[in-house]
Amino acid sequence: MSNAMTEAKIFPCTQSRDLAEKIAAAYGTKLGNVITSTYSDGEFQPSFEESIRGSRIFIIGSTNPGANNLMEMLLMLDAAKRASARHITAVMPYFGWARQDRKDKPRVPIAAKMVASILETAGATRIITMDLHADQIQGFFEKPVDHLFASTIFLPYVRSLKLDNLTIASPDMGGSKRAYAYSKALESDVVICYKQRAKANKISHMELIGNVEGKNVVLVDDMVDTAGTLTKAADVMMERGALSVRAICTHPVLSGEAYERIENSQLQELIVTDSIPLRKESRKIRVVSCADLFADVMKRVHDNKSISSKFIM
Repeated sequence: MSNAMTEAKIFPCTQSRDLAEKIAAAYGTKLGNVITSTYSDGEFQPSFEESIRGSRIFIIGSTNPGANNLMEMLLMLDAAKRASARHITAVMPYFGWARQDRKDKPRVPIAAKMVASILETAGATRIITMDLHADQIQGFFEKPVDHLFASTIFLPYVRSLKLDNLTIASPDMGGSKRAYAYSKALESDVVICYKQRAKANKISHMELIGNVEGKNVVLVDDMVDTAGTLTKAADVMMERGALSVRAICTHPVLSGEAYERIENSQLQELIVTDSIPLRKESRKIRVVSCADLFADVMKRVHDNKSISSKFIM
């Protein structure tokens, strides 16, 4: 029986349930029945409450820390494998632990590679994710990886703002490739921030490469964690004569004092996806859903159709 004639089943991990419901609705189906039992010490056990034998299933869950989010995905993959699912796709809108993608000093792990290995060992036969922190993480997997770009969501939004003298900016040297791709699509100028860190999440100094005077600036990045870089960049740009500064960040990690920094910053707006649920609302944070993007790709994967259009900036 062909995939097109066999209904795919979609199951949520706990923290991504709201997004999973949106994806299922956009896909044109309902979420499958899965329950999670929890012991008094915090150990938990997911259970598929319907037959998945021979099925293609999609398990939706971002794996941002704490470790329970990753552990739940692994347990669900293992349960699906042992329940004889035919195709098991881990749909991870945010692939956590991705910042540890190389050895930047001696005696440290390459966590992104380790996570890739255990996902495959647990039972994943395909990975669908969005805006990896480093493109080379795709090579850490032996199974197919569909790496989607949130630019397919963000570019229409930026165009709708109809900003004069638009300039795209990268908050650091590592994001310059992404910034150039956005600037090419929007036919705009580009500037780069050069930052020096005293230690992780602490910026000691920032310089600007390029001119922002009289410009409406849009910063682009794959994630916003403590928001220290973004808010510092916004302050520097306003000091250098920018008319306005907005930021586009795919994954709203938003830890520590991030919300307070954003509220008190010169950022006019922070646009994010719902790859990670917000801890609280903010007047400066606008959420653009990635549900339609994932639903479309999942349907194309199930029907064995091309998804190359979703890889184009």
